[in-house]
Amino acid sequence: MQSVLAGVRVVDFGRFIAAPCCAALLGDLGAQVIRVEKRQGGEDRWIGPIGAGGEGAMFMQNNRNKLSLTLDMGAERGREVASRLVASADVVVANFPEKTLFDLGLDYDSLRAFKPDIILTSISAFGSSGPYRDRLGFDAVGQLMSGAASRTGPPDQPVRTPVQYVDVGSALAATVGTLAALMHHRNTGQGQRVEASLLSTAMTMTSVMMIEQAVTNINRRASLNRGQQSAPNDIFAVRDGWILIQGVGQPIFRRWAKLMGVEDWLSDPRFSNDKSRGENWSPINQRTQAWCVERTQSEALEELERARIPAYPVNTLQDAIDDPQVKAMGFLHYTDYPGLPRPAPIVEPPFRLSSCPGIAPKRAPLLGEHTDQILAELNYTAAEIAALRQEQVI
Repeated sequence: MQSVLAGVRVVDFGRFIAAPCCAALLGDLGAQVIRVEKRQGGEDRWIGPIGAGGEGAMFMQNNRNKLSLTLDMGAERGREVASRLVASADVVVANFPEKTLFDLGLDYDSLRAFKPDIILTSISAFGSSGPYRDRLGFDAVGQLMSGAASRTGPPDQPVRTPVQYVDVGSALAATVGTLAALMHHRNTGQGQRVEASLLSTAMTMTSVMMIEQAVTNINRRASLNRGQQSAPNDIFAVRDGWILIQGVGQPIFRRWAKLMGVEDWLSDPRFSNDKSRGENWSPINQRTQAWCVERTQSEALEELERARIPAYPVNTLQDAIDDPQVKAMGFLHYTDYPGLPRPAPIVEPPFRLSSCPGIAPKRAPLLGEHTDQILAELNYTAAEIAALRQEQVI
């Protein structure tokens, strides 16, 4: 069965997470993805090394299903190779500030000179306009500038999460935009530029909080793990760990009150709806915590599930790997890589298609592993490839 993007060639000039992750998702859908790296390897190849060769976990995940071409983009002959590569491609993916795109010749107008119908998918920290357009930024800049960090942690200490959700969210947004551009190309034969940014992704994720703030001027402060718009909505200690309980809506609160033995609270005006329960959360949380400490995690979760009250364990990373639901869904593909002491659990894309499944993850490439193959496909002779290597272009 043919994959959705079979026959599509993507050239990935990305680094770190957002662009490489976007390109990997396109590869999951069947596109041929060529990652272009510095001759010594991109910075993201070596972050958090886990194997004998020095490659890191970030690289393993975000560069599955790719071919690797090393190239010195600063050399004149390197630019010539890049132009021939772009001319063979359908999509170019890059995540650089606007000025850097121009400096590398990866801006949309420059690419169109080599391939008039090219699609450029560019991801930056702040977008292509505005006073911050040429600034560098990583995932945390989105968390901080969107206001998310001000609502995370204790009231007097903003906290960012180490989970790079802004980067990955930007990759997903860029992938959606790229798929739309490919559909447009199929219908019209025209290319276009697709833009995504860390800031726009983070603003989308905090949009509900922003609307509430702009309209009500409520100025909410962080409250650790406690949700502020309903109760119980918090992480609670049990005898052997922690669980999350989320009571949202009147039916769940009724079931919670019955389970906790406080059905008389259903007529208490302090607890009449989610808003009032969020404001009068303390007695609800105290009752829930007293109930939890008498039970183990498995006992509490079993009773809460029988009562149809949303509750979940607070997993460690190893717990997540071993979780029976994760195993049953087959989210992790254990993939060998040269020099790893054991296979790496590569996470599959967060969507599935029933009629045209994507590509099972193949290991990330070794540095320059496919350079000769790719250049041969671009009609370079063996002698020309050897000369490029001798000149340290590849």
